[in-house]
Amino acid sequence: MSSQSSLIIVLLLANLLFLQFIATSYGQLRVDYYRNSCPNVESIVRAQVERKFKQTFVTAPATLRLFFHDCFVRGCDASVILAKRNSTAEKDNAINLSLAGDGFDTVIKAKAAVDSVPGCRNKVSCADILAMATRDVVALTGGPSYEVELGRRDGRISTKASVRHHLPHADFQLAQLNAMFASHGLTFVDLVALSGAHTIGFSHCSQFSRRIYRFRSKNRIDPTLNLGYAKQLKQMCPRNVDPRIAINMDPTTPGTFDNQYFKNLQQGKGLFTSDQTLFTDTRSRNLVNLFASNSTAFEQAFVTSITKLGRVGVKTGNQGEIRRDCTMVN
Repeated sequence: MSSQSSLIIVLLLANLLFLQFIATSYGQLRVDYYRNSCPNVESIVRAQVERKFKQTFVTAPATLRLFFHDCFVRGCDASVILAKRNSTAEKDNAINLSLAGDGFDTVIKAKAAVDSVPGCRNKVSCADILAMATRDVVALTGGPSYEVELGRRDGRISTKASVRHHLPHADFQLAQLNAMFASHGLTFVDLVALSGAHTIGFSHCSQFSRRIYRFRSKNRIDPTLNLGYAKQLKQMCPRNVDPRIAINMDPTTPGTFDNQYFKNLQQGKGLFTSDQTLFTDTRSRNLVNLFASNSTAFEQAFVTSITKLGRVGVKTGNQGEIRRDCTMVN
C-alpha cells in the first residue's frame, strides 16, 4: 500500500471518529445551541454574509482570517473585534493591522441583523456569529459546508501585548509552525489542512519581499520559490511599492476555495516561507501531495480542523458575556 493511500485511510478514520466525538458535543458547545432561544440564527447570519459577499469578495478571506487570528490569541471569544480609544486592543497590534475591515464589518452587520429580531436580541454572541460567518464564506467560495458548534461567550479582555508570540509569521519554518499549533491542541494534520485556507487569502508585499529581493540578506531570490512566479511577484511588488497593494495567495484560482493551494506548493508557488515549507520539508510533503491530488481528503480534513480550531479557549456558561456591541464590552 502506498504512503498516500495509507494517509487517506488514516484521515478518513480520524474524521469518522471525530464526527462521532462531536455528536456528543464538546464541553457546552453544540450545533443546536440556539434551537429555542433564536432558532433562525444561522439563516439570519447567512443572509447578511451573502449580502456582504455580493458587495465585495474580500469578505471571504477577511472573515476567515479574522476567525483564525481571534482563536489563536485568547481563544475564540471575539476579543479581536474589541476596540479601544487608546489603540491598545488586539486589533491594534502590528500583525493585526492588516486584517481587512470587511471581516469586522461582516460580523457587526450580522450581529445587528440577529439583534433586530425581538426574540434573538442580546442572546447570540459575537464569537458565535464570527464562527458561523466563517463557515458561510467558505461555502460561498466553493468550499465545504459544515455544522458549527455554538455556545461561545464573548471575552471582555483584549490587549495589544497578548498577540505577541501567539500568531504565526510569514517566515516561520515547519518546526515553529508545528510548535505553535500544538500549543493550541492542534495536530500536524490540522496545521497543513488549515494552511489550505490560503487558497482564498491575500497578502501585502512586505510580508514576502525578502524572498524575492534579499533572501538571507543577499541580493537573490529564495531558491525554493518558482523563478517564473518570483519574476511575476517582482512586477507586482517593486521595491518601493504602495504598502496597500495586496497579492493573492493563490495565483491560479484566487476566488475559489479548493485544493489548488497545495498544487501551487508542489510547483514552488507558495507565497510565504510558512507556506512553501509545507512542501520543502519532507515531514509534511506527503500530506501536501495527498491534499493536492484528493480534494475530498482536503475538505474532510479542513472541516475537522476548523471545528477543532473553533473550540480553542472558548468561554461558555457563566464565563464572559454576550456583547450588545461587538466592538465594546457591556
